[in-house]
Amino acid sequence: MNPSSTDLDMLADITASVKRFAQNDIAPHVGQWDDAGEFPRALYHQAADLGLLALGYPEALGGTPASWRLRNAMMLALCRYGGSGGVLASLFSHNIGLPPVLAHGSAALQQAVIPPVLRGEKIAALAITEPGGGSDVAALRTTALRDGADYVIDGEKVFITSGMRADFITVAVRTGDCGSKGSGGLSMILVPGDSPGLSRTRLEKMGWWCSDTAQLRFDGVRVPASHLLGEEGGGFKIIMGNFNGERLAMSAAALGFAQACYDEALDWARQRKTFGSTLVDKQVIRHKLVDMQMRIASTQAWVDAVADRADAVDQGPDWVAHVCMLKNHATQTMQFCADQAVQILGGMGFMRGTKSERIYREVKVMMIGGGAEEIMKDLAARQLGL
Repeated sequence: MNPSSTDLDMLADITASVKRFAQNDIAPHVGQWDDAGEFPRALYHQAADLGLLALGYPEALGGTPASWRLRNAMMLALCRYGGSGGVLASLFSHNIGLPPVLAHGSAALQQAVIPPVLRGEKIAALAITEPGGGSDVAALRTTALRDGADYVIDGEKVFITSGMRADFITVAVRTGDCGSKGSGGLSMILVPGDSPGLSRTRLEKMGWWCSDTAQLRFDGVRVPASHLLGEEGGGFKIIMGNFNGERLAMSAAALGFAQACYDEALDWARQRKTFGSTLVDKQVIRHKLVDMQMRIASTQAWVDAVADRADAVDQGPDWVAHVCMLKNHATQTMQFCADQAVQILGGMGFMRGTKSERIYREVKVMMIGGGAEEIMKDLAARQLGL
């Protein structure tokens, strides 16, 4: 499906708007934010004022309906010109925390939670991974026992993006017979961030320094039963569906970071002189840049194709397989381009302050988060009937 001229105009407009925002309000400050371990909460308001937080949500909840093509264009531009996975991860953590609320929460819960997040006033997060397991969602152990009109939650979550300052946390729990195993006893519950019994511990990371990442502990946290998302025991399907959108967005982000590395490497190669000529005059450097472009172009085409199928509601098993394979391909493209860019920049590529150095450190979390490469391959194989 080819985008219309109107769609192309919208894509161009949002790319230009996000480019200005990223270049003026993000890129100049990322080093300072990395040192501080967080970015100002005011950035949520700035992004909201531009309409970025609201893309893809219903107008009735303060959102702006948008195609995947449009959302991916926003994500790609933010990553290409902002060059910070830390900003990306926390600024848009609502895009993994809110979809279960939108799809399965009550109308009252949606109205209470979604509009203030889209306005940049509140922060939403998703909490699934536990200290004892990540991709094996069916093995999670955090429990939610029904007690009258409440659920009482006990357990731990780890590696939670925006975990330190989230106002709303969508949590995967084990309900019903909490001694049971497997996917059948899983549910999703929205937990207010100020709930008594919820404690948070900051985690230090290889990359994404300005994105707060936390370990959460739930000690008898009481949450109204009305905060249950969907049916009790229906959480596994919600989680799996949520992953597809996350992986597609991560693929667009990885493509943006790959392009950021290419841009910086090309700019450096045109300026840096060695042995009487610029780096770009040397065949070996030109070949590196072409190798980067080959991977960027193939990733762009695949991102667009998968997004078009999502917009056409063509999301069967084959589409899920392509989302998984695309996520691997896009993050491998990011890894390759980050490595080549650092090599072209030489000593400067090892210095703090270049986008390529930062992105080089952030590659692995993109290849692991949202589903590790190995899990993606196995899931794709099952969806393809291999």
